[in-house]
Amino acid sequence: MPDLNPNALPYADKLRVRVCGICIKEDKLLLVRHSNTIDNKAFWAPPGGGIEFGETMHQGLKREMLEETGLQVQVCRFLFVNEYVNPPLHAVEFFFEVAVEAGEIITGTDPEVTPEKQLIEETCWLSVREIQKLPTSDKHKSLWYLFSLDDLLGMKHNFIA
Repeated sequence: MPDLNPNALPYADKLRVRVCGICIKEDKLLLVRHSNTIDNKAFWAPPGGGIEFGETMHQGLKREMLEETGLQVQVCRFLFVNEYVNPPLHAVEFFFEVAVEAGEIITGTDPEVTPEKQLIEETCWLSVREIQKLPTSDKHKSLWYLFSLDDLLGMKHNFIA
């Protein structure tokens, strides 16, 4: 079993339904770097998080994007599904294309945890070349074989195994 950062315990030992935004601007992808969540490694991923009971996926994604990036977005279309399984973390993630409507990019927070236990370290726009330079183990599975941003927008399969 991997070494889990104690700050990630609220997400452990449960199945989570997550929504994530693929947001592209000027040939760069919006990504969030989480602190050493598992095995003391930083982790880059598209912004997103768990949906709350009674909240639609679109509502949850808009909320998560605002919390994590400071951006208000329009949810455009469904792209793909990913199942993340790395016990004690397990999530089914629904990815949507989003477009910025308003706001300025910030490094946001997760309101589920206290300020001293935040996992978000950085929010920024990265080019494909910059993403390719990141170690595979430090980035979300959807970014492993990224050769162009169109790869994310036109995946041939809607489920990443």
